[in-house]
Amino acid sequence: MSKPADKTKILEDGLRYKSKVGGSPFMTASNPGAATMSCFLCGKHRPRNELKSRKFIGKSQAVCDPKCS
Repeated sequence: MSKPADKTKILEDGLRYKSKVGGSPFMTASNPGAATMSCFLCGKHRPRNELKSRKFIGKSQAVCDPKCS
């Protein structure tokens, strides 16, 4: 089932938000190996060193190691 779409109000000046923090909530590290990825099964973001690859439908996917919680 899909989630219902969030309702937003359009302000008089045409903007939808009074203020919104820019950028991504997932900080990137100085070294690319420390970046986060989402688990294919549970969707949680974890550092790459906490994921392992498993084959699903003929492709390798990143999943939580040892198991999703």
